[in-house]
Amino acid sequence: MPARQPREGNHVNSPGSEASGPDFSPFERDRSGERQFAPSDTDRRGRVAAVFLDRDGVINENAFVNDPDDLVLIPGAGEAIARLNHACLPVVVVTNQGGIAMGHLTEETLGVIHAELRRRLAGAGASVDAIYYCPHIANARLIAYRIDCPCRKPGTGMLEKARDDLGIALSKSALVGDSTSDILAGIRAGCRTILVETGFGGKDGKVSAVPDAVVADLSAAVDLILGGGLS
Repeated sequence: MPARQPREGNHVNSPGSEASGPDFSPFERDRSGERQFAPSDTDRRGRVAAVFLDRDGVINENAFVNDPDDLVLIPGAGEAIARLNHACLPVVVVTNQGGIAMGHLTEETLGVIHAELRRRLAGAGASVDAIYYCPHIANARLIAYRIDCPCRKPGTGMLEKARDDLGIALSKSALVGDSTSDILAGIRAGCRTILVETGFGGKDGKVSAVPDAVVADLSAAVDLILGGGLS
């Protein structure tokens, strides 16, 4: 299996064409629930299953991260991601970053934050294949970011961008989030969805969305994904 190169992406306003993407080891999800993310599966276009993760409330404890020092990994999160890596499942972070639109941090600072996140995950033997973020809000303080962007969850733009960039089969993938916006984005994209009780724990009340499963944290979500319990 060739080495996987991490990507850092931002918003996309119009998803591009389907792409075969890099040569990941493919995994399938058996819809019967007897076995999920098992080896040797692609969809008809040669795309593979992946695991999408929200950042804050799933990997990181703090709801707002405006500086690298604000990062506090949730206990066990790095090790859980490492287990996905060992199973050869692409791991993609999709995160709303409206703090940029409100002037709390810059995109350059966000890049430093994500470099620190990767460093801390590496300390647990873990890595993510790509990070996508949306810096826009319809009522942004900064005019340049005042956009009703389809990438901002519960929009599906970031997931669709990852699909096109990395050759991901969304219908074979899972999304793990702590907010109703995360879950609705996953549902709209055709993913299986897991709500974790860390972070907002689904109590944000932004939208109405029912996940496929509710678990304690990312470690439990990975147990479910790898153990075949997400039917």
